[in-house]
Amino acid sequence: MKSKDFIRGFVLVLCILLCTASSYAVGWSNDLRSLFAANKSIIYAINIRSFGAQDLNGDDIIQVEYGDKTGTFINAAARLNELTKLGVNTVYLLPITKTGKLKAMGTAGSLYALDSFDKINPQLDDKTNPASVEQEAKMFVDEAHRLGLRVIVDIPSCGSYDMSLERPDLFIKDKNSNAVVPADWTDVRLFKVYDDSGKLNRSLVENYKILIKMLQDIGVDGVRADVAAIKPYEFWKEIIDYARMKDPQFLFIAEACNAWSNPIKQWGDYTSVQRLLEAGFDGYYGDWAKFDELSKSKDVLKRIKTDLKIAKQFNNQKSTMSSFATHDQQSVIVRGGVPLWEMITWLNITLPMNPYFLDGYVSGDSYIYRYENKKAQRSFTDDDYYFVHRGKFDIFNFSRRPGGDYGELRERFIKAMKFKYWAKDILIDGKFIPLSSSNPSVLAYARKNGDDAIVVVINLNKGHEVDSNVYIRNLRNTSFISPVKMGEAPIVKRGKMQVKLKPYETQVYMLNKVNF
Repeated sequence: MKSKDFIRGFVLVLCILLCTASSYAVGWSNDLRSLFAANKSIIYAINIRSFGAQDLNGDDIIQVEYGDKTGTFINAAARLNELTKLGVNTVYLLPITKTGKLKAMGTAGSLYALDSFDKINPQLDDKTNPASVEQEAKMFVDEAHRLGLRVIVDIPSCGSYDMSLERPDLFIKDKNSNAVVPADWTDVRLFKVYDDSGKLNRSLVENYKILIKMLQDIGVDGVRADVAAIKPYEFWKEIIDYARMKDPQFLFIAEACNAWSNPIKQWGDYTSVQRLLEAGFDGYYGDWAKFDELSKSKDVLKRIKTDLKIAKQFNNQKSTMSSFATHDQQSVIVRGGVPLWEMITWLNITLPMNPYFLDGYVSGDSYIYRYENKKAQRSFTDDDYYFVHRGKFDIFNFSRRPGGDYGELRERFIKAMKFKYWAKDILIDGKFIPLSSSNPSVLAYARKNGDDAIVVVINLNKGHEVDSNVYIRNLRNTSFISPVKMGEAPIVKRGKMQVKLKPYETQVYMLNKVNF
């Protein structure tokens, strides 16, 4: 290492340690479970491998031999204040564990091809920094805490092919004694949850505890469990109890949904959302993965009511994380352009759930990469192609920093977030009230607290303008209505609002002293 680089790295470490001194003085107190149960967490997902990356020649791929810089915990920590300015209070890291290199997808390896339970991905290390990658990870978390950001980390559900060779006792075998490929996830192998006697595989359980301990040691406040439903109640009960012995506020979010089918039905059972919550999970995804395919308001309302019913079963100590736009889905801009972006933003803001946003969402990234599925000049795995899912966030390569060509969206996003904070008494504590509409494609609902209410009206039809009456009991043409987000002004008559909505248009209103 060059002496200049070493000195620069040492100074940076010292600066971060000095900056975090104030948080050490008062001590960080995790409150994430309480925050999540109350729908007060605003979650922003990032990939450390790309969040702070610098693509100097603009070809979308990070090539250090040409002067580009990969994303690390150090350059990611330097950008955390940008998230606080957006109104975010929880940063969600896609997997930070070491990734597999054999039978890999992409040139860096999938973030979800878990290759170690006790090692953080060395790709995330700042090579000019004298600290270890584990120390750098802790610096990142400490800096997040100093800024008031909670940190959750995604934990993969399956192991890499490399791991299946090194630790065959952890994996299910098929009739040919090969580790099982779950669904079409060709770069990973399915863990063996039960031993031959039908009891929990102690080796797997203990290794997951090692993983949880590693994350807690660097100060993480919670985890999101990838495809949590392919492991049983008793497995998660033990893991969650273990984590909570050290930190009672340690959050567990399950990637699970009542409507999803079992991706490993030949090899194991699929645990229901209710059983996962009984095991100790604090929340789950809800049925929103294909939201833009829903064209009838009754179907949307049914899903919302299901989530609220489940929360009530657990005394409102459980909730959902919005999943309208995750790394598993195509970009909102690709799916429906700015109108869909506006719709999903306001659904996040106004529905009784924890908002979730993916890095690049705020600026309208299409996640279309110039190198898409082209042959690579260099690879760090046995895959020599830049594999990506078209229009989806890249988790397989050393990619550019997420961005987008819609600069105006950032200001719209910030205004929406400011409204959420301003109207928190209604949007957090208020009741959810479905509203009837004369057009089946028009979704209408209210959030009401005392005399104040917020009414949201959305055209779910992506191809046609629609007219509709929205029925609000005791509404009069003299009622006070303040537009928050509006296109063409509605006509207000006794008991109803007449609206005209463009495709995917969203309108939001404040109402005062209307009893409904």
